[in-house]
Amino acid sequence: MELIYPLILDGATGTELQKRGFSGGVSAEEWVLTHPEAILEIQRNYTDAGSNVIYASTFGATRTKLADYGFEERASEVNTKMVEFSKEASAGRAYVAGDLGPIGKMMAPLGPMSFDDLYENYLEQARVLEKAGVDLFVAETMMDVPTARAAVLAAKEVSDKPVFCTFTCDENGRLLTGTDISAALIIMQGLGVDAFGLNCSAGPREMLQNLQKLSKYAEIPLIAKPNAGLPRVEEGVVHYDLTPEEFVENVPAMAEAGVMIYGGCCGTDPRFISALKTKLQDVPMTFPTRKIADVLPAASEKNVYLLDPAAAIGEALTCTEDLEDDIMDACDEEGEILTIAIESEEDIDFFKEAQYMIDKPLCIQTDDVALLEKALFYYQGRALYEGSVDEAALQKLEKKYGLIY
Repeated sequence: MELIYPLILDGATGTELQKRGFSGGVSAEEWVLTHPEAILEIQRNYTDAGSNVIYASTFGATRTKLADYGFEERASEVNTKMVEFSKEASAGRAYVAGDLGPIGKMMAPLGPMSFDDLYENYLEQARVLEKAGVDLFVAETMMDVPTARAAVLAAKEVSDKPVFCTFTCDENGRLLTGTDISAALIIMQGLGVDAFGLNCSAGPREMLQNLQKLSKYAEIPLIAKPNAGLPRVEEGVVHYDLTPEEFVENVPAMAEAGVMIYGGCCGTDPRFISALKTKLQDVPMTFPTRKIADVLPAASEKNVYLLDPAAAIGEALTCTEDLEDDIMDACDEEGEILTIAIESEEDIDFFKEAQYMIDKPLCIQTDDVALLEKALFYYQGRALYEGSVDEAALQKLEKKYGLIY
């Protein structure tokens, strides 16, 4: 598919389903299966209002997430039917995105999931969505880097179609796990996502400052999909106060920051999409250019590190059962880059359990391409490399994982 900018996404699904009778107790996906007329109306309305992309209602349709409602055995059916509904509603007038939402359980040590668990959940979902014929994939409302990485890697494993990724963060640009949103951009940009941005959590004015922060690093189009203002609870009911006209006031400033893809999240409806379409008619778009030339854009799971190419790589740590303590000590010491040697499958086991401790730029040292790829799969940042793996193999790993060499 050819992405033509500005690209207009859809608006809220959850709050629109609530207007039509969805009140919880079952998953939204199960409710939609028994009330298809609701999602068909919502998505027809968004398409009529000007959306170029409709999100299939698969936000919570990973097997593990559906298991919260005892609905996991119908995961394949759910994902397939939701794409069918979106295709029927849009009738060829808008692209259909496979929506990969958060699983709701984090990776250890913050939660019960391994990275393999996260990845397998999204791989299963992405395969079904690809078979069902989505035009692109969107990992949205991401709150931590491992979940987003798993979703993006899975989508790219099964398809060559565009992949977008949007996070939700606080007003200071931090994820729930403390990650700087700029680090998330550097990591996802390295994975080869086609666009990156923010959704939910805030209104357009509050979101703008974080988009401007991202613009310093963005080499791909940014996405803005804010709520209709900050949520306000009154007598147990959530309200969003912005009018469609107020919602689009910050669009010119967002465009200056590199936002080329727009939509709405909680509290928005087709009126907001129509207002976006009207506003964007007079707003120029400029594709982002390389912002971080002459530096190496590394990142840990939490922070960005723009390194001098001549930065010294120190003596490598070896992978043992004491690796967590060794990483902690090394991160407290002087030295710009943390290096870890990977020499065996056992080293991979130690590394994947301890990598979350890394809070410096990481250089992986190995001469084995298979071990290097496994280490890159499990590392939740964007790493450098030292060793004798051949150039052709490194190029593939650069494209897949953002490896810096």
